[in-house]
Amino acid sequence: MEDIDAIAALQDPVRRRLYEYVAAQGREVGRNEAAEAAGVTRTLAAHHLDKLAEAGLLESGSRRLTGRSGPGAGRPAKVYTRAREERTVSLPARDYRTAAELLAEAAEEAGLDTGLTAAARRRGEALRGSTAPCGDLDEAMRLLAERGYEPYAAGASDDADEPAEEPARAAARVVRLRNCPFHAVAERFPPLVCGMNLALLEGLLGTEGPVRARMDPRPGECCVALEASKNNEH
Repeated sequence: MEDIDAIAALQDPVRRRLYEYVAAQGREVGRNEAAEAAGVTRTLAAHHLDKLAEAGLLESGSRRLTGRSGPGAGRPAKVYTRAREERTVSLPARDYRTAAELLAEAAEEAGLDTGLTAAARRRGEALRGSTAPCGDLDEAMRLLAERGYEPYAAGASDDADEPAEEPARAAARVVRLRNCPFHAVAERFPPLVCGMNLALLEGLLGTEGPVRARMDPRPGECCVALEASKNNEH
């Protein structure tokens, strides 16, 4: 019942707005920032943020938001990030994760990577249907947001091996995905599941359009990143 209790904590509309804001940032968020984003007082925000932490939906810590240390740097402030633990509710109880892990284990042992990626690409194409390949990164972000990937625009500064670019172009040049819908299974079988995920997105977005999906694993994020195809850059 713990997952049910945790999700029930989001029933309050203010609490849900605060959770959604913190979850969307992908970084630590202080009480003042969260309160301003939710349009409530700092005291009320602090109350609800702590309740979310008690429910296990957020993780809390403390740090100096000024970025300074030593005398005069101010007291550490309480900050919050989305908890990494996954919450699911199924009535009656179901255990699809175990089934997925067993299938992934069997596929890995049998060397079925090629067949799995082919099936994933076909599924992506089926989801796209008769529509043309994704038109640009903005369209890709909207599409993947609907599928729970939590996309966000990343600039050139996030790629240490890439040259710096104009700020306006860099902001839209790469799209990264904060959430992996297959996180639990991908942690146990990363090559297999990440390859499947890449093929799924290739089928969903299309490989002949202006958006290219590529493998770029990063801690705490989806293993796939999106960018404009080289032959479609202006």
